[in-house]
Amino acid sequence: MSLPLQSYSSDDYIPSVLEPKVSVVIPTLNEEKNLPHVLPYIPKWVHEVIIVDGRSTDKTIEVAESLLDNVRIVLENKKGKGVALSAGFRAAEGDIVVMLDADGSMSPQEMGTFVRMLRDGADFVKGSRFLQGAGTTDMEFYRSWGNKGFTLLVNVLFNAKYTDLCYGYCAFWKRTLPYLALDASGFEVETMMNIRALKAGLKIYEAPSFESPRIYGTSNLQTLPDGFRVLRTIAQEWVKGKAYIPSSILLNNN
Repeated sequence: MSLPLQSYSSDDYIPSVLEPKVSVVIPTLNEEKNLPHVLPYIPKWVHEVIIVDGRSTDKTIEVAESLLDNVRIVLENKKGKGVALSAGFRAAEGDIVVMLDADGSMSPQEMGTFVRMLRDGADFVKGSRFLQGAGTTDMEFYRSWGNKGFTLLVNVLFNAKYTDLCYGYCAFWKRTLPYLALDASGFEVETMMNIRALKAGLKIYEAPSFESPRIYGTSNLQTLPDGFRVLRTIAQEWVKGKAYIPSSILLNNN
């Protein structure tokens, strides 16, 4: 079973008023300069944009509120991307939740592809930088090899066919959150989501996505410490047990 990627266009996706509401969750920490390159490009059909701010010391919140009328601010005292995303997911009012980075590395204009795949039957859609039509200009060789190694490991341990693991552009039906039961605090949350979606037997699609370099500032990602957290997450999920994965799950698009 496969989906013809050529039939999906993010630009021509215009939901009707009868279709599910979409919430976009964006974690931020001092992203004042980047938000003008992200928020104005979020599709007009999005119901709400939730900014989960980790107590920024710049004008992130003011800039966000000035750029969009449908923005909501959630303040989070605890540190970590996983903590921020979980707070945003809980606050989301939409039927569909899209997670997006604030640094300009992910194109909001690709969002229509993710949402269309959900509307066509997926439970969970994860972005991939390694499908046809995708790519990245923001990955050093050692991060690339690390990601490939982690992806291969998950594919072997959990009988998956992922092409990308450590990438945070995802969309899912909010009703699937109890199956994911997220409790990760840092960047390893993306790996946890991808593995638990598999273990829960969710119908998973991969969507091609292009990753650009961060526009302003420096990333909070720390290659070795965060790589270890990813590896530990994979090991912990394996030790907890591998649930039955129905053969009908679509893991890759050709």
